[in-house]
Amino acid sequence: MATSPCSSSGVSSSSSSGLGADAGLEIRTRSVEQTLVPLVSQITTLINHKDKPKRSDKTLQAIQRVGQAVNLAVGRFVTVGEAIANENHELKEEMSVACIEARRAGETIAQLTDVASLDHPESDSHITIFTDKTGVVKAARLLLSSVTKVLVLADRIVIKQIITSRNKVLATMEQLEKVSSFQEFVQIFSQFGNEMVEFAHLTGDRQNDLKDEKKKARMAASRAVLEKCTMMLLTASKTCLRHPDCESARINKDGVFHRMRLALEQVIEIVTDSRPNGENEMAPISIYSGIKEFKNKVEGLRENLYFLSKENLSTMLEVILEHTEDFTDSAYTSHEHREHILELSKQAKMELEQLVSVWMQAQNQKTKDLMEDLEVAILKTCQCMNELRREVHSAATSLAADLLKYHTDHMVLKALKITGVEGNLEAVAEYTCKLSEQKEQLVEMCRLLRHVSGTEPLEITCIHAEDTFQVTGPQIISAAETLALHPSSKIAKENLEVFCEAWESQLSDMSMLLREINDVFEGRRGEKRVYLSLPRPGKHNANLKALKPVKLDTEEQAKIAKLGLELHLLTSDVDSETEKWEDQENGIVQHGQGMSSMAYSMYLFTRGEGLLKTTQDLFHQAEIFATEGTKLASVLHALSHQVHDDDKPLLLLEAEKLISMCKQLQITAKASVQGKSATFTKVDACILKTRNTMTLLCQLLPLCYKLLRKNKAGNGCLKPAPPWREDRIRAGTNSHTPERRAETFGIKSLENHVTNMTFLESK
Repeated sequence: MATSPCSSSGVSSSSSSGLGADAGLEIRTRSVEQTLVPLVSQITTLINHKDKPKRSDKTLQAIQRVGQAVNLAVGRFVTVGEAIANENHELKEEMSVACIEARRAGETIAQLTDVASLDHPESDSHITIFTDKTGVVKAARLLLSSVTKVLVLADRIVIKQIITSRNKVLATMEQLEKVSSFQEFVQIFSQFGNEMVEFAHLTGDRQNDLKDEKKKARMAASRAVLEKCTMMLLTASKTCLRHPDCESARINKDGVFHRMRLALEQVIEIVTDSRPNGENEMAPISIYSGIKEFKNKVEGLRENLYFLSKENLSTMLEVILEHTEDFTDSAYTSHEHREHILELSKQAKMELEQLVSVWMQAQNQKTKDLMEDLEVAILKTCQCMNELRREVHSAATSLAADLLKYHTDHMVLKALKITGVEGNLEAVAEYTCKLSEQKEQLVEMCRLLRHVSGTEPLEITCIHAEDTFQVTGPQIISAAETLALHPSSKIAKENLEVFCEAWESQLSDMSMLLREINDVFEGRRGEKRVYLSLPRPGKHNANLKALKPVKLDTEEQAKIAKLGLELHLLTSDVDSETEKWEDQENGIVQHGQGMSSMAYSMYLFTRGEGLLKTTQDLFHQAEIFATEGTKLASVLHALSHQVHDDDKPLLLLEAEKLISMCKQLQITAKASVQGKSATFTKVDACILKTRNTMTLLCQLLPLCYKLLRKNKAGNGCLKPAPPWREDRIRAGTNSHTPERRAETFGIKSLENHVTNMTFLESK
């Protein structure tokens, strides 16, 4: 069974190998985690071989080759780490120590695996992997810990670049606030724009690399604020310069600068994983998450009657019911919904009382009748909570749908623009009151939607939307007042337009958010998409009933765990690549997302989870996956007709590779096998070939994205700035500035030296 990098501290280990890493090292990014995967795999293979009784010459040679490969790769890895230390003096001491430890551990592993030339590797006269079994485990542990340290230290350089970029933006913003002439403003704003583009690239790459979905959502929200505020800052500042004595223009401008500073601060909090004054981040508590946790505890009573107290369960329900008061106290909740929520809240209390009564009796006396009564009480309690969740979801989403439909004509905004140009202060005041009412409605809508959003990222999106309405409403009012005071001002008119567009854009985003929340509730998507391609009884192949359902046992799951982990990481990579595409309806994106979803369900199968319950389910999924890949290849062929002649051969070559891989996978998936051993071999082959296809897909997506952008640029559009990660890879060793030299060495450089290691498969 292969070990894997853990999600929070260091590298997790298998019980068989006893590997571990520094518990103080937290891996927050996928690039660091994925760099460690091949090294963990190599070392685990060596550890697993130390106890095997049969040692053929071929096995001994393979062990020695892997030991040498690990040592050589670590040597190259350390060379890059030492270069990073020399270029970044604040990290030099820590990095040098970690590099020395890694080099020493690599050399120790090479010595212990130098067994191929020995007649009797088990002899005590030679210290080898077979005679010093604890030595190789210690060396492996030291190597993983030190390599992880080097990677995490290298990652600090990326964080430092983001902080430096943020400081530049802040410094230029201070200059923009103080300017008194248009000429000076234009000059400084040009510099500010370039700095914001650089910051956007750095933070965009960081957002895609983050493992924590919650942090990714917070980063996305902050970056969205900065993007929209950049245009607001331009028009608000110009208005203030044109009308320096106008109080409403000054309030409008100050609001933009304040919001941008808060967003910049939040980005740094996420990147450095810190809070001002050491505050702990308060996770938003929603009814959805509260009910989910409550049900898990209730259902846990089936396995263990003593793992929590009745007071804990009662407190959890009280918290949930307190949050339902957000609905029952809201002026926007319909009478019907309010009555149903109150009724279900009362019923939930009664069901819990009954559950606790039976539960306490079952603790004293486990009779069959009592356990059956407990099961009934558990089912009734969970059913009541499901109905409560459904009712609050209906209340929130129906309110949202009604409000979004009602405000879709933007009548208040249109009226503000007209009355502002007319200089009608009285009418502007009247419509600002209406906008304030609309703002309160939309803020309440966001608060209620957060309770039923279903996932933490969607909860954060609801909070971001609430903040946007809270802030943008008053900014529209101050912009409208400025225009009313200066009705002939083109700049004041343009400024109001910009803030109104931001409001309209947020309303449009709310429609998409509402669809996503409904999708989660109805099971169409969630934390991760799952491709529902399995045949359903009575609707598809009738012969499926005759198939004997075969599941992997625990030992087989352990053997295939490494492949499953690699498949999981690849699906994350593909999802990150597809998120970059502006056109989500593009055939390449849709087929790529479909393949990623299916590969993810196959990964869940390796863990004994998900919708794929039997090996036959897996084989069917593999066939559908291969078909989706073939469809993608057809889209690539069509794309080849649109790209430049120089790019066509490479694209066609990759498309042919994809077709070949998909054909091989289909042949494997359709092959008939008998017996447990043969079935497992087929499962292993299907997942291996799926992994290889996903690896190719990870290379194809950025290639297609690049070619489409290049083709678009060639047709008269501005060429986009190259992605920051590509800059870092391309940066040459002859770069002169300290920043440029730092870019030469990063996670990518270190990745190349670790991932070049070859895999030794256990046989």
